[in-house]
Amino acid sequence: MLPWLSPDNCDFPPLSTALKQPDGLLAGGGDLSVERLTAAYRHGCFPWFSPGQPILWWSPNPRTVLFPERFHLSKSLRKTFRKAQFSVTLNQAFAEVITGCAAPRDAHGTWITQAMQTAYQQLHHAGIAHSVEVWQAQELVGGLYGVALGQVFFGESMFSRVSNASKVGFATLVGELKAQQFALIDCQVHTEHLASFGAEPISRTAFADYLNQFTDRPSPMDWTPRSLSLVLDKHND
Repeated sequence: MLPWLSPDNCDFPPLSTALKQPDGLLAGGGDLSVERLTAAYRHGCFPWFSPGQPILWWSPNPRTVLFPERFHLSKSLRKTFRKAQFSVTLNQAFAEVITGCAAPRDAHGTWITQAMQTAYQQLHHAGIAHSVEVWQAQELVGGLYGVALGQVFFGESMFSRVSNASKVGFATLVGELKAQQFALIDCQVHTEHLASFGAEPISRTAFADYLNQFTDRPSPMDWTPRSLSLVLDKHND
């Protein structure tokens, strides 16, 4: 039987109790408060549910992560950067980015419900959730958002309205996180897109160990709204 979260308690069940089918389903219920979402990320789970469903919390095994020092930038994306057709910013249009990510991409609609958008905007106002914006001729054409705790960044979603826009935003963020000595970027589940950057699977136990070690560490990252750029060098290959 799926554990049901109490409305007045932000504790989660042990990750080892997550279901194998569907993979990683850990608990249901609760709410999307800043306190509960922060506790969820520290614990190693995240919310994911469709419209009409209760809030569901997941911790898949294995977990797909990217170690910033193992990031791979393809030759084709290097060429895109050299063309300088995009500009990238940090935390300048969070609401617009999450709206872009929430746009339906197929007949199944979107999992980023209005309640989810509101919750992550509250996380943003609390200084915990952050956005990367990609612009072309002063128009928002792509971006991504996620959560930062200590030296771990938890990626949530990205979108593109122009080819390669989200890749440029993601690569720029990874370069910034690498420079600031972040230990880990959580990508949640495998996609070929993320694998092309060097994302890899690790066990849920190993993932939890990284969280225990790095989410409470101080981070030198400057999250104030500003422009970002990626310095292309041999270490980006």
